[in-house]
Amino acid sequence: MPKLCPDSPFLHPDAEITESSFGRYVEIGRGTRVAHSTVGDYSYTDRYADVANAEVGKFVNIASFVRIGATDHPMHTASMHHMLYRSSDYWDDAPHDERFFAQRKARRARIGHDTWIGHNAQIKPEITVGHGAVVASGAVVTRDVPPYMIVAGVPAIPIRRRFPDDVANRLMALAWWDWDHARLRAALEDFRALPAEAFLEKYGG
Repeated sequence: MPKLCPDSPFLHPDAEITESSFGRYVEIGRGTRVAHSTVGDYSYTDRYADVANAEVGKFVNIASFVRIGATDHPMHTASMHHMLYRSSDYWDDAPHDERFFAQRKARRARIGHDTWIGHNAQIKPEITVGHGAVVASGAVVTRDVPPYMIVAGVPAIPIRRRFPDDVANRLMALAWWDWDHARLRAALEDFRALPAEAFLEKYGG
């Protein structure tokens, strides 16, 4: 396990980064691609994740082979092929379709704080996954996921809430993910030992 630091992300071998920014204590797993995205403090990916055109919150747990903001193809035209928008790869006199790429980048996926995206799950463009939510392994998320909801399946559907609404709302109001590094350390043993309700009682949520 690497020693993480606040100044720059820890990039494992073969990570590929394009026009992206990272918060403090971020780890990017082996072979992961991050493109045109922001990744918040303390978030990490395991191996071979693919994150594109996304806003990833703080303390996000992204398992191996997850795909967030998966690119798609134009289905309203006669062809869906790369030649339509990566045209200069095929012809010297045909430029790339920059409008297509700009539209793709604008279709942002948004992943809330303290979420868990399970192995091989996929989050489609323009989807919001709420704070504290869990996306089960292999799920394909095509609709927004409410905060603190567990979803699974293809397409993903709600399975159950992690906590009752009042507890979820108090956790979001507490917003512990915005605490500074020293305060997180001071509360570490309580994060480890206390159920959410007891943690809220102690920390005023």
